[in-house]
Amino acid sequence: MTEKDWKLGKVVLKVKDLEKMSEFYQKVVGLTVLDSKMKAITLGLESTKEPLVELVQIQPDATKTLTAGLFHLALLLPSRQDLGEYLYYLLVNKYPLGGASDHGYSEALYFNDPEGNGIEIYADKPESEWDRRENGRIEGITIQMDAEGVLGTVKKQFTGMPAGTIMGHVHLTVHDLPGTEDFYTNIVPLGLKSDYFGQAKFFASGDYHHHVGSNTWAGKNLPEPRENQLGLAYYEWLVPNQEEMDALLSRLKEKDYTYKEDNGVIILKDNSGIEMHISIA
Repeated sequence: MTEKDWKLGKVVLKVKDLEKMSEFYQKVVGLTVLDSKMKAITLGLESTKEPLVELVQIQPDATKTLTAGLFHLALLLPSRQDLGEYLYYLLVNKYPLGGASDHGYSEALYFNDPEGNGIEIYADKPESEWDRRENGRIEGITIQMDAEGVLGTVKKQFTGMPAGTIMGHVHLTVHDLPGTEDFYTNIVPLGLKSDYFGQAKFFASGDYHHHVGSNTWAGKNLPEPRENQLGLAYYEWLVPNQEEMDALLSRLKEKDYTYKEDNGVIILKDNSGIEMHISIA
C-alpha cells in the first residue's frame, strides 16, 4: 500500500428477505450486526466494527432481467490458517460450496447467498509466489485448491470473521470490456493487471493483483441494473487523502462525466451503470 492507493469499503446489497439474509451473513459468513434499522442492516467485524456488507430491503420488480451487476463480492482473510478454519467450519456445518480454487496469487472458496449473490472468501499467497510480469501485470491461474493443505493449517475453531478481514475485491458482470477498461483506468485510477483471453479483465490500485474483476461471461452488451432489482446497490471506494479526491474530481470535470456529491461522498456509475460511492478514508 502507498499513500496513493485506493481501497474498497463495504458492498451494499438490495435484498427481498432482510431477516433471512442477515441470518445467513451472520451464521454462514461469520459477520456481526453493527447497525440495524427497519429496512437496513449493516454487518462487519465484531473486533473492529469495520462495516463490510450492508443489506437494504426493497420490494423487487416481479420480472427478472439479466443485467450488468455483481458477479461476486470477495472477503480477504488475513492468512491461510484463517481460510482453513473457515473451510473446516463450512464442511462441519455442511454448507454447499460452489468451488474451491487456487489462482496462483490466492486460494479461494466460492458459494452463493440465499438470494443468489456470489461470495468469495479467500486468502492471498505470499507475494513472492505471485506471477508478476515486467509490464506490471499479475497473471493468475485457476486450478483445484489444495484443500488438504489448507485444512492442515487449522489450529482453532472458527468463531467469526477474524480481525484484519477486508473487502478484497469486487467482481462485476459488465456491459463490455473495452468500456470497462477505459472507465477503470482513466476515471478510477486503477491499473490493468490481467486480460483473460478477452473474456475478463482485472484491475487494481497499486501493486495488488486486483480490486475489481470484470467479465462478459453472461453475454455482451447487458443492460444497466434497474432501480428495483435485487443484487448490488453500490460498492464503496475509500481514497487515502484530499489530494486523490481532488484529482478524481478534476478527471470527472475534464471528461464531463456525470456524478453527484453528497456530504463529501462522490457518487457515480461506471460504463455498465454499476454505482460506486467514493469518500476519503
